[in-house]
Amino acid sequence: MAEKKKATTKKSESKKVAPVKQEVKKQAAAPAAAVGQTTKQDARIGVFICHCGTNIAGSMDIPAVQEYAKTVPNVAFVDNYKYMCSMPGQAVISKAIKDNKLTGVVVAACSPRLHEPTFRTATKEAGLNPFRFEMANIREQNSWVHMHDWEGSTDKAKDAIRIAVAKAALLQDLFPKSVPVEKAAMVVGAGVAGMQAALDLDAAGIKTYLVESTPSIGGRMSQLDKTFPTLDCSQCILTPKMVDVGRAKNIELMTYSEVDAVEGYIGNFDVTVRKKARGVLTPAEAEARGIVGGGCNGCGDCEAVCPVVKPNDFEVGMKPRKAIYINHPQVVPLIYTIDFNSCIKCGLCVTACGPEKKAIDLESKDEFVKVKVGTAILATGFDIFPVEKKEEWGYKRYENVITSLEFERLICASGPTGGHLVRPSDGETPKRVAFVLCAGSRDNTGVGKPYCSRFCCMYSLKHAHQIIEKIPGCTPYIFYMDIRSFGKMYEEFYYRIQDEGAKFIRGRVANILEDPKTKNLHVHADDTLLDRPVDMDVDLVVLAAAVQPMADTNRTRKLFGVSCSMDGWLLEAHPKLNPCGTTTAGVFLAGVCQGPKDIPDTVASAEGAASAASIPIHKGEVELEPYFATCIEEKCAGCGMCVNLCPYSALSLVEKEGRQVMQVTEAKCKGCGTCGGFCPGGAIWMNHFATPQIVAQIDAFLLGGEQ
Repeated sequence: MAEKKKATTKKSESKKVAPVKQEVKKQAAAPAAAVGQTTKQDARIGVFICHCGTNIAGSMDIPAVQEYAKTVPNVAFVDNYKYMCSMPGQAVISKAIKDNKLTGVVVAACSPRLHEPTFRTATKEAGLNPFRFEMANIREQNSWVHMHDWEGSTDKAKDAIRIAVAKAALLQDLFPKSVPVEKAAMVVGAGVAGMQAALDLDAAGIKTYLVESTPSIGGRMSQLDKTFPTLDCSQCILTPKMVDVGRAKNIELMTYSEVDAVEGYIGNFDVTVRKKARGVLTPAEAEARGIVGGGCNGCGDCEAVCPVVKPNDFEVGMKPRKAIYINHPQVVPLIYTIDFNSCIKCGLCVTACGPEKKAIDLESKDEFVKVKVGTAILATGFDIFPVEKKEEWGYKRYENVITSLEFERLICASGPTGGHLVRPSDGETPKRVAFVLCAGSRDNTGVGKPYCSRFCCMYSLKHAHQIIEKIPGCTPYIFYMDIRSFGKMYEEFYYRIQDEGAKFIRGRVANILEDPKTKNLHVHADDTLLDRPVDMDVDLVVLAAAVQPMADTNRTRKLFGVSCSMDGWLLEAHPKLNPCGTTTAGVFLAGVCQGPKDIPDTVASAEGAASAASIPIHKGEVELEPYFATCIEEKCAGCGMCVNLCPYSALSLVEKEGRQVMQVTEAKCKGCGTCGGFCPGGAIWMNHFATPQIVAQIDAFLLGGEQ
């Protein structure tokens, strides 16, 4: 079958491919600086086939693949082993390199993302340059998808090995480069994740810039009343952390600020931070202006005289605030902020502040500050899905339909009602409250979010407990699809709420209608356990709205060169092996910006990110893989078209010997190949993915090795 396929392919494609191959090779010879180049005639490649237990061996004929590999041009040695990544397996590779004087190694096994570093190390320890190694993925791309096609899987493995050998025969020695690392870090976002990461970096003795877009730190957690399953007061456990951040000697707090621009690479990021005009001076700023003992002390005299009243975003619009304000009494830093979009500049606050403090500056402007950091952590948090898009539930049409975040503020002692849960329509205490779970989550209609928001079930159980505790005789009705109580002591908390008297109805709510006279709500659903429709009359409905990425997440990720998932969450380098890292070296993720997490998982991820971000800083330098572009200057026309194409801003035009040529900032280059694939003159050589190597792989596949 394989021979038939090769013959057919050769007949139909050889006339097309061969001329292209010759032309490309003619244009893209290796740059003069390349060292350790092996010609195809000198190549001696070792092929090592892994069984991966039965992951691979259970779906293909390993002996047949091994025998075929012996016939591939330039192959000098072939072996197989049950677990090639094990120490004995690596010993097989090392011994073969020494005994057979191999110039290159091909391991046919799993994904390079898992074990390429393992096999590179084995190659290096045997005395061979580690970049003379190539991997053929015959597990994820073969056996796992062809487990019921023995013959097809075997043939595909042969093709994969032949293609890998063709490239390995042309690989050259490459040498990693090291760059120094600035002994400072930046954390973007000062919710519980950002604060924890900053505190850990501070404890490690690292200068840390903590950038927060709002006037104070604390994030979403500062809006909560209690936390599940322990029912600790949120502010009681959060405020000490906020105070620690404010006092930490290594943390420079940059509130009411945002990242405006990012340049550089791991170890040497140049970040421009825009400090928004606050209109109020801190004591340090006042002292810098020569005002001894001046600056804001949080007394609130200015707020008392301000005539402008606006909805309070911190209270989800359920309470007013002034044009000069603080979110709550425990804010850090305890400095007032002027909302210049609302301020009428009447000057009453200036008069109230007094001539001693002189803390008010109505003419203040945005400032731009440049800082240099070695690593950065993104902890930008989450936003609430606009659940009014699900029109069937009546949010923003019916006053007594609220979100869980609004419930948190109503039930909180520091909230707009002093902790008394009331109906927004008439201020009455509700006696029957319906909780609608998965409000916008696990929704494949195209309006909501397809993913689970993960912590909604648990905070709805907490809310049910709170109304049972605070309102005698009040009954919570929880409409759910599945209760996902996944964490430590969470399942026990679920049973506790059942025992306390909460009523559970399994079924998605179809729609909610209002009685115009009483303002009561009719919740229509299907009880899937009793197999009957439900029409329940309740006083108040609480929607457990889905969470989604912050509105400016896409802007932030572009600034730092980070990828995102289809749902818009920031994407980690590897979901299991590198959950805190990103595809941009030196940039790490913490908290809910990469997907829904509860508070313990958020704090744990922040500690992991802080640990990962501190490693390059403590080492003092970082080693970069040599997968970067190189300019063959004699072929470069200086057109500059590649400069604008580079997604990492790694290319620039420089003057050399009276003409312009392209220059690569190697530390920025990620080896994506965009410039090399576009260059009309073939002037760009991609290390480890050079044009002759890629063409050799294409030829090996299309011509079946008969080149």
